[in-house]
Parts: sequence; C-alpha cells; structure tokens
Amino acid sequence: MEAELAALAAAGATALVQQMVTDGWGNVRDRVVAFFARGRDEEVVQGELEESRADLVAARDADDEDAADDVRASWRVRLRRTLRDDPEAAAELRTLLDELSLPSTVPATSTVHNSISGGVQHGTVVQAHTVGDLTMGDSPRRAQGVSE
Repeated sequence: MEAELAALAAAGATALVQQMVTDGWGNVRDRVVAFFARGRDEEVVQGELEESRADLVAARDADDEDAADDVRASWRVRLRRTLRDDPEAAAELRTLLDELSLPSTVPATSTVHNSISGGVQHGTVVQAHTVGDLTMGDSPRRAQGVSE
C-alpha cells in the first residue's frame, strides 16, 4: 500500500507542478487549496502554492530544471504526508487527478498573421494549420466534372 501511495503522491505532484504554469491555474488552485487545507487556514495554503508557483515560473524562465524538480519534490513529500495522515485523501486526490486529465472542451484559439514576400504571387495563397473542404476557382460541381 505504501508503494501505491508513493506513486499517487508522485503523480499528484507532477500534475500540480504542470498546472501551476497554465492559464487555468486559478481554477485548479482553489481545488488544491481545499485539498491541502484540511483544517488549516486556506490563505496560508494559497500563499504556499503561489510561492511555489513563483519559484517554478522563475525556474522555467531561467531554464533551471533542478529548481523545478525541487518544487515538484517538495509537493510530492507534502502529498505523501497528507495521504499517510488521512486515508480518505487518496480517493480525493485520485478524483482531482482524473478531473485534471480530462481533455478541455474549449477549443484552442490563436491569432495568425501571415505575410507573403519575395516575389509576385499569381494565384491564391493559403497558409493554414488545418484546411478542410476548400474549393478555389470553379464551383465545386464544375471541379468534379458536373456541368451546371
């Protein structure tokens, strides 16, 4: 059972550290604060998480993988203690990890700016990540050889 809890703590720490540097951290943070508070002042726990997040962001900006590993290790130890002290915490952590691993239903969006240079373009230019069902020039029926 100890090995299972150690593996769960390691998975939890990895997921926590990954979430700390995402745009959705604010939503996840509230769940993590509730998990770790367990009778403690939630503001203290939130402060500890934010301090770790700042350390992690600084480590990533400096490309300091050792410092990032230190943040992950500190939360792994803390998770192991929580799991050891509260047997019900394992089920709660598994649920939280399941929620964090669900794919986002919100499609990713981004802004693309294209520039064409280096000559004269005598036709249509398409730059895209994904293009589906694109017809240029003739109508779709004429392109298939169907007369209108």
